[in-house]
Amino acid sequence: MTQAYEERLAGEPCLRPAPAAPHELLCNRLHAWVRAALPPNSALCLLPRRTPVTLGGGDCVCPDLALSRAEDGRLYLAVEVLQPGDHHWDTVVKKELYLTERLPRLWIVDSRYHNVEIYGTGEFGFRLEHILASQDRLTDPALPGFGRTMDALFARPCP
Repeated sequence: MTQAYEERLAGEPCLRPAPAAPHELLCNRLHAWVRAALPPNSALCLLPRRTPVTLGGGDCVCPDLALSRAEDGRLYLAVEVLQPGDHHWDTVVKKELYLTERLPRLWIVDSRYHNVEIYGTGEFGFRLEHILASQDRLTDPALPGFGRTMDALFARPCP
């Protein structure tokens, strides 16, 4: 069973509700797929789900999935899986914190619309690279051979 957890966002403590079962199903799939795609001796480490990560300004985020650089522990990828009623923190507040941190990659997974927004850091901040849906494949340059469709990500579990 998952539990509520606390983040420090924009200098304020923020108690986040325990994620619901559909949210955790998406997290389980993403963690399994990314773990399987990480090459041996990768320069990136997959952190356990919602590991607290302190950012430069003292804020502390707990991404649903995070890849950090093995050499210095800095985040390379953060994945935020949205929950109903909790959208603002992940799409506005944390996105701004990640931007300030110059996070190279951000995925925002939205189960309402069965899509994933892929952001990369460009010269002027985040740039929306793709909005993936249906048969579009989720990939990342740091995960060779990784590619899963949105239909597979959002598939209902077998009864």
